[in-house]
Amino acid sequence: MGAVTSGRVVRVSGPLVEVEDVGPVAMHDLVALGPDAIPGEVVAIEDGRVSVQAYEYTGGLAPGAAAVAAGRPLSVRLGPGLLGRVFDGLLRSLSAAPVFLTPGATADESDRKWRFEPRVRVGDQVGAGQVLGVVTDAGPLEHRVLVPQGAGGPVEALADGKCGADTAVAVVGGTDVRLFSGWPVRTPRPCRSRLTDVTPLRTGQRVLDLLYPLARGGAAAVPGGFGTGKTVLLQQLAKWCDADVIVYVGCGERGNELAEVVAELFELTDPRTGGRLADRSVVVANTSNMPMMAREASIYTGVAVAEYYRDMGYHAVVIADSTSRWAEALREFASRTGALPAEEGYPADLASALAAFYERAGCVETLGGATGSVTIIGAVSPPGGDMTEPVTAHTERFVRARWTLDRDLAYARHYPAVSWSGSFSRDAPAVGEHHVRAGDHGWPARRARVMTALAEADRLGALAELVGAAALSGPERVALLTGRLLRDGVLQQSALSTVDAAGGDEKARALVEAVLAVADECRELVTAGVAADLLEEFDFTALVRLREEAAPDDVTLISRRRDEVLAGLRRLR
Repeated sequence: MGAVTSGRVVRVSGPLVEVEDVGPVAMHDLVALGPDAIPGEVVAIEDGRVSVQAYEYTGGLAPGAAAVAAGRPLSVRLGPGLLGRVFDGLLRSLSAAPVFLTPGATADESDRKWRFEPRVRVGDQVGAGQVLGVVTDAGPLEHRVLVPQGAGGPVEALADGKCGADTAVAVVGGTDVRLFSGWPVRTPRPCRSRLTDVTPLRTGQRVLDLLYPLARGGAAAVPGGFGTGKTVLLQQLAKWCDADVIVYVGCGERGNELAEVVAELFELTDPRTGGRLADRSVVVANTSNMPMMAREASIYTGVAVAEYYRDMGYHAVVIADSTSRWAEALREFASRTGALPAEEGYPADLASALAAFYERAGCVETLGGATGSVTIIGAVSPPGGDMTEPVTAHTERFVRARWTLDRDLAYARHYPAVSWSGSFSRDAPAVGEHHVRAGDHGWPARRARVMTALAEADRLGALAELVGAAALSGPERVALLTGRLLRDGVLQQSALSTVDAAGGDEKARALVEAVLAVADECRELVTAGVAADLLEEFDFTALVRLREEAAPDDVTLISRRRDEVLAGLRRLR
């Protein structure tokens, strides 16, 4: 940490403040402004004058006020007690009151005591990243206290029992290890290596797990216009994905909407524990009326928290809603500093900033030898639903999957409204190999057949709108029917359903195989001379309703209903 130096404010222009005589500073260093110690970040240095972008409202700040350089970049205070709480973009508690309304306010937890249980003994040799002990009263997840980066050697002292936040719970090789530590949010936490083995992140949403899977430690984008169901889908992912820790970053959304999202998140039941989902979640809330620079920092804060739990050996998922509002903060910041604008006014380094964010996703071997991951899912809100605008276009380059939400599907009440024509997954081949190794040898072929059937149905659907379905051949009308059965009987899921809000692999496989078996039978009937009109008039309700009636592990019911539908079709011969 650098030396603390003091200067004075010479100019205030909204959140942009110019200071002089502040001493040696570096880009991104923190500076405390005025008597309220308003935090700000160094954004430009020129001829002894330093430009500082404030993280809070600067009303009342005048030239001549003190400016004190902290000698370090923006850092967050990480330790037990993060789970189940709401923070602002600088990781200051919002659970009790909106502290961003008070300039310089911070969350003071120095009086709280935590119960520490050591997992090593005095005299043991330990290295960076190894577990020294656990905090047992920090929530449903075991909070592991690790040897800091760069430390190691013999354990010289250990605490046991209730400890304060700044109490040294251990001394390792002459280094004090405390429960809380600071970390620069823009600096990725180190790891031993990145792992290349692919394990799918199971989301519980069939359209994603079957068609556009994402590997654990990957990155995905969810672009979609207003009213396409982004928030509901993100909540479903938070509730049902197989992650240990959820970090929800509400970046730049309207305050009333984000308040509703947070309230609903705290009401959701955790399917793992039966308790509150919020108890293993961290919410970073930075609404559109909060300062712009705090909004810009919020996504880095969220990733820093996720990496903190990753280093403990947990699998964390960061849900950023939305990166478009974060990019707008970059654009506003660039205009204030006089940077040359690029596409649609965004700064020229927009692509680099997006890459720096998404590349912090990954499945790693931690310094202590454990396996942990950070998966990033970023919502994108393109203005007017324009998927060619810069944020959406650049994001597509840096993610492993794109789950595009379609307005027409949403208006047709098809949820999740994930478009099978506008989405992709670069992890699909590797995930297919994982399923084959796990014993599901038909997964790649099943996915390929569903994708082909949907694409063919879309092509023929456009043709049928021009010439009418009756003008199509029998096999073509069966292809249309197959696409409809896949959409209605497999890909739809209701977030309000008690049995189908999330689906397991076995149920998804059984549903797909049932629909494809029915489609094969229909094709054979048409080839045998049965009129396509009879097939289109056939009642497939029992097949379509299976997703709502069959429990996640009730494959027997699906098989029985499939056989009943097949028997009814064979009577048409």
